[in-house]
Amino acid sequence: MTTWLVTGGAGYIGSHVVQEFLASGRDVVIYDDFSSGLMRRVPDGVTVVEGDVHDAAALAHTFRTHAIDGVVHLAAKKAAGESVDVPLYYYRENVDGLLHLLEAMEGTGVTRLVYSSSAAVYGTPQTNPVSEDAPLLPESPYGETKVIGEWMARDCGVAWNLSWSMLRYFNVAGAGSDALGDSSVNNLVPMVFRALEQGRRPQIFGDDYPTPDGTCIRDYIHVSDLARAHVEAAARTETAVRTDTFNVGTGHGYSVREVMDMVSDVVGRDVDAEVVGRRAGDPPATWASTDRIESELGWRATRDLREMVASAWSAWNANA
Repeated sequence: MTTWLVTGGAGYIGSHVVQEFLASGRDVVIYDDFSSGLMRRVPDGVTVVEGDVHDAAALAHTFRTHAIDGVVHLAAKKAAGESVDVPLYYYRENVDGLLHLLEAMEGTGVTRLVYSSSAAVYGTPQTNPVSEDAPLLPESPYGETKVIGEWMARDCGVAWNLSWSMLRYFNVAGAGSDALGDSSVNNLVPMVFRALEQGRRPQIFGDDYPTPDGTCIRDYIHVSDLARAHVEAAARTETAVRTDTFNVGTGHGYSVREVMDMVSDVVGRDVDAEVVGRRAGDPPATWASTDRIESELGWRATRDLREMVASAWSAWNANA
């Protein structure tokens, strides 16, 4: 039985990944600084180390103490718009944090990594659905940090046989249970819920994009489906030295206005969204080609947009 360290394991996505790893029969150690993670998301009996990914010594001590076999690296900052305003903060958190993690892994002989990357690495794709072989042309510092992270892992694979799998997430939504809901101020669905809770109109950032209804199009993936992809990717690194990159999405795009309509349907009233100016770093349309992950990992998304919004709404109300 292998033991995996999940950085950011008390976060929204991380907590779902932890649940899926436990269900697969693997042991898990959570490493989190709790800047956004919540202790209530941690399952009973799971070891938690409160620490900073910039602290290579603390990471190395954790690897040795708990006999870690592999790492799922989720701890990072992820708001593309914010990254335009504070780029150095994003480089420090996302690039420097990964650098120290990789140093600790190399120093302790931990050679398996599942890396949380992003569809932001593509920028505005030349064609949709976008495949893993498309040019990487990020349009925000956040996306740039994810490209650099991929390069770092790739180079470590060459230098010291790091076995890695890059998972390029598309837009994550939903909840696997009411206890694991998304409370982020940067993700569309909880942003809408928060506006409704505060008696405000949810905002659509731009309706003049070159899309059918003028709003941005994204591929939305249920967080439980995403978490399951991490288990499949980890299992692949356990069998041999792997160097894989996979999109994780549904292969279908929804516009922001379509998401607003679905939220209206689920909550039972018109959310009455207002259109405001565009945000920096938002490509008009991005959705995934999922051929590679389906053929090589046997993974496929199983939940649709309604399930994402309905499960998110249930979790939001349970934790109000």
